Amino acid sequence: MNNNGLDTPFSNSEISAFCGQMALILKSGISSIEGLSIMLEDAVHQNDREFLQRVYQKLVETGSLCQAISSTGVFPPYMLQMLEIGEQTGNMDDCMEHLSQHYAREHSISQSLRHSIIYPFIMTGMMVVVIIVLLVKVMPIFNQVFIQLGTEMTGFSKTLMDIGNVINHYSVALVILLALIVLFVIFCTHTETGRTLSAVLKHKLPFLRTLQDNAMACRFASGMALTLSSGLDTRQSLHLAGALNNDPYFSKKMEMCFQYLESGMDMYKSIHAAGIFSGVYARMASLGAKTGTMDRVMEQIATRYQEEVDERIQNLLAILEPTLVIILSLFVGIILLSVMLPLIGIMSSI
Repeated sequence: MNNNGLDTPFSNSEISAFCGQMALILKSGISSIEGLSIMLEDAVHQNDREFLQRVYQKLVETGSLCQAISSTGVFPPYMLQMLEIGEQTGNMDDCMEHLSQHYAREHSISQSLRHSIIYPFIMTGMMVVVIIVLLVKVMPIFNQVFIQLGTEMTGFSKTLMDIGNVINHYSVALVILLALIVLFVIFCTHTETGRTLSAVLKHKLPFLRTLQDNAMACRFASGMALTLSSGLDTRQSLHLAGALNNDPYFSKKMEMCFQYLESGMDMYKSIHAAGIFSGVYARMASLGAKTGTMDRVMEQIATRYQEEVDERIQNLLAILEPTLVIILSLFVGIILLSVMLPLIGIMSSI
């Protein structure tokens, strides 16, 4: 933990770290008050000490770890709901452990999805910068060489130089446009509304649609595993796990699932019919329900979906990186050849 501000919501990785520490303390037989005092002694950063001090004081006042953690205002409602259930059932240590695993997976999914968007943007941006430098800075130098040789650029090379002059003339507008693009990317990755918009955009791109669907299914399965292990029944778990996703397309799937349930369809058939899980994973969930191991099966499904997400991103980047390099090389080669070939022809005729 090292929250930037005391009232700033914790990130998924920070929540996972805090829950992991609390789970270790509670499973070791140490009381929550004593555990918090130990964490307070070990805290290095000022924000961490202030946060832990606030939790410790509230815990001493109320005797409720859930209320103490809730009073900080830096944890998401879903986590607080799970903590309340864990406290009521006396399974706070297991609840903390599962929350740590859940938010660690949330962090991994978010990082993977962010990389799938940001990395191509960075590569494309670098490619655009290189091409702009060639058009704006390099092409005029070649034009000066042509003028000194008593001729001028013609044809395609002349068109490229004119494009460079236009870019140079409207450089302020170009910088503003690039700044807006950067701000848009930040908006899509750091705000709730932006993440929803980002989810919509991903569904518009075929090569990202399956990736997004798998990520949302992973998040749903992880939520189901956590809620079921906390003692909730399947319907309550379904409602809570479905609320974790901010993807409008996944929300429609959840609505369809609830409609199927109301019509009398079996829950796991409803999950499959709504397109939340594939056939294999829906069958696994059904078998888990029959054998009473539903929470462990959901954990396995979440792990497999996460592995699929990571594998797809690695495959996507493995294809994208050389493709962008090849495209950049072709553009640079075409630009240079458009001036070098006529220049070689002039030099050879002298």
